[in-house]
Amino acid sequence: MTEQLSADDWIKEGLKALGRSGFTALKADPLAKAMGVSRGSFYWHFADLGAFHAAVLKRWREVAAEQIIADVEADSDDPLKALLRRTFGARLDLERAVRNWAAFDAATQVAVRAIDRRRLDYIEVLFRKRGLTPAVAQARAQILYWTFLGFALSGAPVPAARLQGLLDEILRMASA
Repeated sequence: MTEQLSADDWIKEGLKALGRSGFTALKADPLAKAMGVSRGSFYWHFADLGAFHAAVLKRWREVAAEQIIADVEADSDDPLKALLRRTFGARLDLERAVRNWAAFDAATQVAVRAIDRRRLDYIEVLFRKRGLTPAVAQARAQILYWTFLGFALSGAPVPAARLQGLLDEILRMASA
């Protein structure tokens, strides 16, 4: 690599490595090697590995919650349906990797709990916009989120046609 790397370049590479190889890949040496630079570049941008991990988790929150919510809100007249298509249709390697990391790291557990709360709150808002009472919206949001987590953590591929049928059924169940 001839151009100078930014902190963002390191974070992007960290997310790729995390999704591909798990949290043990989030170290300066293997990332520097993959990027074709010395690890000095890493330490130019991050005080230590903990600072890098915090930046990776912050970016994960941005791409796994905030960007999805913004896209769903901007591009859809039925945000719940759009959210289902977007989240159940995505590659979920990174989701599984972060949740696995959380089993071993307290800071990652905090980040996962925060994103779970953010996602649940958003889903609940979508149900309330559909006219459901707060209690029912909260219950359905929790059930839908547990459904997503089960799907994400199973890692089992689902053919596109079957997935669409399942999403239609989830939407019917959630909207009944």
